[in-house]
Amino acid sequence: MRDFFKYAAASALGTLVGLFSLVALLGVGAFGLASFFINSATTEAEPEVEKNSILVFDLSTDIVDAVPFSGPGVVLEETLYGSTYRAISLNSALKAIEIAAKDSNITGIYLTGNTNAGFATLKEIRAALEKFKADSGKPVLANNTVWGERDYYLVSVADSLYLNPAGLIELNGFSAEIQFLAGALSKYGVGVQVLRAGRYKSAIEPFTRSTSSPEEKQQTQALLTDLWQEFLATSSEARETTPETMQAIAENQGLLPAAEAETAGLIDDVAFYDDVVSELRELTKQTNADWVEDEDDFTQISLYRYSQILRPETGKDTVAVVYASGEIVDSDSSAPGLITSGGLSDTLRQVRHDDDIQAVVLRINSPGGSAIASEIIAREVELLAAEKPVIVSMGNFAASGGYMIAAPGDQIFATPGTITGSIGVYGLRLNFKEIANRNGVTWDVIKTAKLADINTISRPQSEDELKLQQGFVNTLYDRFLELVADGRELPKAEIDQVAQGRVWSGTDAQAANLVDQIGGLQDAIAAAAEAAELDDWQVEELPKPPSFEEQLFESIFGAGIVAKLPWAQDPISQELIQLREDLTLLKTLNDPQGVYMRLPFTTEIE
Repeated sequence: MRDFFKYAAASALGTLVGLFSLVALLGVGAFGLASFFINSATTEAEPEVEKNSILVFDLSTDIVDAVPFSGPGVVLEETLYGSTYRAISLNSALKAIEIAAKDSNITGIYLTGNTNAGFATLKEIRAALEKFKADSGKPVLANNTVWGERDYYLVSVADSLYLNPAGLIELNGFSAEIQFLAGALSKYGVGVQVLRAGRYKSAIEPFTRSTSSPEEKQQTQALLTDLWQEFLATSSEARETTPETMQAIAENQGLLPAAEAETAGLIDDVAFYDDVVSELRELTKQTNADWVEDEDDFTQISLYRYSQILRPETGKDTVAVVYASGEIVDSDSSAPGLITSGGLSDTLRQVRHDDDIQAVVLRINSPGGSAIASEIIAREVELLAAEKPVIVSMGNFAASGGYMIAAPGDQIFATPGTITGSIGVYGLRLNFKEIANRNGVTWDVIKTAKLADINTISRPQSEDELKLQQGFVNTLYDRFLELVADGRELPKAEIDQVAQGRVWSGTDAQAANLVDQIGGLQDAIAAAAEAAELDDWQVEELPKPPSFEEQLFESIFGAGIVAKLPWAQDPISQELIQLREDLTLLKTLNDPQGVYMRLPFTTEIE
């Protein structure tokens, strides 16, 4: 009963959104579409690299941790709304940039578009671009109309930055806005009772408070400050200015039109797109006269297409990169976009028993989730680490349950922008007694034991019931501390001091002994090979992507495509889609005991 409302609401809205998708498809027939897209996907031309090509990196390209599958989903999306949406793994993107430095057919890299990637991912891509410039001497150019801080953090690496005359740069600092629901829940008669271990474990605050607690403000301010200082230091050094100068811009201007951005030295030139194309053509050793048929074109290949022609690595030995991306949920099966206790545990067991794999990199990009599922996975990591070197690479998030599964690793790598820690446990107990009674709904209960209806939503929990469940939460927290203490080889009391549910940046986590090294995925892979004493080795990414049929079904009937359809671009439709995604997140909170190790999911850093 306790999950009835969240599942009912999510299912109802999911059905509504799904109907829009079905209506659009019924006109041509789902089976006809399936046949068409299978044929289209299998006949897509092999990419080629022409001589003197520019490698184009559209920042809107989805750089993901898990291995993507570019099959029918891509064909369906391109056919329906004319986009060239692509997703590639971070490892593939880094490898493509590395190989482009040595490729005589690539004359430079062109950055365009806007990114939604996290700062940890951007840090790794930026480092790869810096190495590209240093190793090859080839130029990196960047051009767009509008850049925010995330974009600028990456494009500031470029040798030449161009901004459209009508464009601007948003440089106004980072903020985190938290939505609080306690007042609304109280107004409508929804009771909330809290279980928590860790005074910084703030994920429950939106349901119990109207403002952030002092502890939440402290940790969020520290996190934002670390991320902001990393942004200022990196971008100001690239532009040969100072962090103080950029801070002054953020304080006093915030939005810089193109001309002001040039005066401030944040860009090199104000230029229209055709002016930038002319320079790109010079790099490709072509003149404008050669392009009379398409005056906006130049010899190019996209980062996605380029990554598709890279030859697989070969070697006698194997370093497995195991991806753990998404919410951690309790399930025996695998699910795209989620870390399931059964699915990831099976992958880790297969890796442990595979004699061809000598070392493992566990790449974690997760805010956490189910407490029980996290502990099940952590045990498999512990067993794996007892037989083979396990190096942990943290992405944008590796917190709470995500940190628990990292703790047994031999070494932990994080970037400065990684959000980690949050070692704590929480649970919420909702009841709908007041709102139900107001509307004529009542309950009666018949039971054989005092605690038989402990999971009811029809009344508040008694003091004895809360005490019993709080004891369980305290036990889980204590086990969390022990697991981290064992993995980090530190006293439990020392871990408790930096735990308490507190969130840390990668930099502060290293100072707190929760992280060993500051570095990215490639650093972790190199460390794994070194730990296993490998000379000739290859990388294998696991788990393998979904099958063609699974991707096709998701493309036609899933919600992802709906968000990109033309009629879904208006603000109201976008809000409905966002609500659906939020409700889908609620459905992933499926811990058998209703307790979680997860970051706050109402905080967005902008």
